[in-house]
Amino acid sequence: MQRIDTRDVIGGALLILLGTGTAVHSMSSFNMGTLARMGPGYFPAAVSIVLALFGLAILVPALLRAGNAPVIEWRPLLWICAAVLSFALLVLPFGMGPAIVVLTLLCSRADSKLSLRASLLLGIALAVGAALIFRVGLGMILPVFAWPW
Repeated sequence: MQRIDTRDVIGGALLILLGTGTAVHSMSSFNMGTLARMGPGYFPAAVSIVLALFGLAILVPALLRAGNAPVIEWRPLLWICAAVLSFALLVLPFGMGPAIVVLTLLCSRADSKLSLRASLLLGIALAVGAALIFRVGLGMILPVFAWPW
C-alpha cells in the first residue's frame, strides 16, 4: 500500500493533460466566436475544459488517500493495440465489414471469456449494425465490402 492512490493520480493527470491539450488546440486552431454565436472551436474547448476539471477532481483526493500501485496487464494491452492497428490497415482495402469482424476477433483474445464462435457471431453482428448505422442511416461513403483483388 502506497501513501497516495497511484492509479487515480495517473488517471487524473492523463485527463488533465488530454483536456488541457485539446482545449489549447481548439482555442488556437478554430474560431471561438461568442456565447451568442458559437464558432467551431467553442464546444470542443468547453468540453475539454470540463474534462480537465474532472481530472483535477480525481487527482486531488487521490493525493490524500492511500492506494495500491497499478499492475499493467500486458496481454489485453497488446491484443487491443493489434486490433486497432488491424482495423486501420484493413478498413480501406477490404471495407468496413471485414475490418470490424477482424477487430472483434482480435479484441476478444484480450480476455478469453468468449469462444471463437461467439466472437465471430459478435463481429458479424457488429459489422451489420455498423453498416446499417453508418452506410444506410448516415449515408457515409465508407464501403462495407471492398475486395482489393
